[in-house]
Amino acid sequence: MNCPVCQKEMVVEDFGGVNIDVCKDGCKGMWFDWMELAKLDEQNEGLGLALQEALSYDRANDNRGQVKCPKCSLPMHIHMYEASKEVNIDECYQCGGFFLDSGELKVIKESFMSEEERAVYMQKLLDASTDFKKAQDDLETEKARTQAIRNFTKFMCVSYYMTGK
Repeated sequence: MNCPVCQKEMVVEDFGGVNIDVCKDGCKGMWFDWMELAKLDEQNEGLGLALQEALSYDRANDNRGQVKCPKCSLPMHIHMYEASKEVNIDECYQCGGFFLDSGELKVIKESFMSEEERAVYMQKLLDASTDFKKAQDDLETEKARTQAIRNFTKFMCVSYYMTGK
């Protein structure tokens, strides 16, 4: 498989029972098939010399823009990794694979958030978003309006007169 960034041939490395494609002779990026990244994203996961070498690479991402999936050839989607608030990753929505640029696995491992930390962080982001607060307020207003209309118009239903409600 060729690297989606520099097009060099990727080699398979064993990261302690998880085989990852690494661009050793090029940009040092890594390809994770579906569910592989979840096996290596926490600090204590994975082992071996190949993993230690991959974790020693400097972080490099030149704002290169969108790349194509090396498996599906579809454009990959760039977004923040769910368990780390510091890394943008490339994900293929077709095959579920992830591409990490050089050094990003190390940052993910160092900044991995537990479920509780993620919930707190997500709430902090939502609280800081004025659009989200406005949407929440609009939703509550719409719920109250809908209930008022329902209460006002319930006498128009035949069932109202049949049950006496």
